Amino acid sequence: MSMIPAGFTPLFRSSPFLDLLGPIYNQRMDTGLVIGLRAEEKHCNARGLVHGGVLSSLADVALGYNSAFAQEPPTPIVTSSLSIDYAGTAKLGDWISIETDVQKVGKSLAFANCYFVVESARIARASAVFSVITR
Repeated sequence: MSMIPAGFTPLFRSSPFLDLLGPIYNQRMDTGLVIGLRAEEKHCNARGLVHGGVLSSLADVALGYNSAFAQEPPTPIVTSSLSIDYAGTAKLGDWISIETDVQKVGKSLAFANCYFVVESARIARASAVFSVITR
């Protein structure tokens, strides 16, 4: 597989599911956390394209992590709604980066949008609503 772009490091936290999905990378930017993944064979369908379910899972990670960590201390949230639109494809070997815009983190709900980029082309967009877990 090709190299990981400069500035990206392994995702700062994980879970058994994310370990299975990954390796997932992140880069901290002024605008938030950019999530990245190099498409491997395990991410692809029979046609050699990255499966939509992989992109949907990455959207949940990018949107959720950016929303939760938008404030200090981090806000505990769970996904209430996730919508994704596929406008292009990623194939085996492609570097996929996900750039997120957190619209609002309120007392009960959080809202965020993200774009998936491969070689400067947007291939998908996603949005999510999260429920804030009260302590």
